[in-house]
Formats: sequence, C-alpha cells, structure tokens
Amino acid sequence: MAVFKTPSILIEKGICHMTKAIITTLPKPHGFSPDPLTDILRAGARELIQQAVEAELSVLLETHSGDRTEDGRARLVRHSHLPEGDVITGIGAVPVKVPRVRDRADSAEKIRFTSTILSPYPRKAKSIQELLSWLFLKGIPTGDFHEALPHFWAQCSVAVLDHDIAAQS
Repeated sequence: MAVFKTPSILIEKGICHMTKAIITTLPKPHGFSPDPLTDILRAGARELIQQAVEAELSVLLETHSGDRTEDGRARLVRHSHLPEGDVITGIGAVPVKVPRVRDRADSAEKIRFTSTILSPYPRKAKSIQELLSWLFLKGIPTGDFHEALPHFWAQCSVAVLDHDIAAQS
C-alpha cells in the first residue's frame, strides 16, 4: 500500500504547485491475512477435523470404560496430544492436534488410539493423494495435463454425486 503525498489531481487543478510526488510505502499491518476467506475455511476445517477425532477418541474410551487395572484404576486414560501436524486438504494445510491415550495395563497387547479419519503418514486428504498420483502418472512425465486433470475431476464429480444420492436416501 502506498500513500501519495502530492496527488496529481491537486497539481492539475492548481491547488498545489509542487511538481514532485513523494511515495511512501506503508508497512503491512500484522494480523491481517491476504486471503481471509481461505483462513475462515481452514479454521472451520480444523475445528471439524478436531471434533471428529475427539468423537473417535470418546467412542474408544467409552468402549473400554469398564476395563480396570489390578489396583482398580481405569485401564485406558486420555494422555495429552501428539505434536501438532498438518493435514493437507483441498484448501491447503490444516493444523490438527491428535489426542493420545495411555494404556495402564501390564498386558502385552496395549490399546492404542489411531484415528480412522487421519492417516498417520502422510497426512493428505484422499482427493489430494489421487490428484498427485494422476499428475505424476499422466501429467508430469508427458507434460499433458489436459488428459490428467479432466479424468481426475470426473472421478471427483462421480464421488460427489454418489455421496449426495446416498445422503438423500
């Protein structure tokens, strides 16, 4: 963003007699995003993913709520979070914190929480993985993206239609 100290319109009307314009560049204000809509979508996606993962954890903890250790304590308890990681989605990277559980039992078979929504490695949405696969196999080696992208978008539209039909029935 720039501020003109002497606007040319004032010079043309004879209001101002300076002929040299001085342009001062203003610093970008902190906290403002160049794309606020995408930021809102990412925040919403983060919240929804977080809620879904928490719901998965609640089901696991409820399933094992009656399990006790030898000293009478709950066998499976919530235990902090894994380090925050990014899930790559169609709107970009979305940071997500995945909760951990602690199995207090001495048995060899420990219960672990693994989200069915988030794959552990790499954390990419399936549509992004498919797009990258198609681009690698069809588009990048030959440079023919016109063949790769329409096929991918056709698959996406069929999946969306199938989802809509299933949701309506």
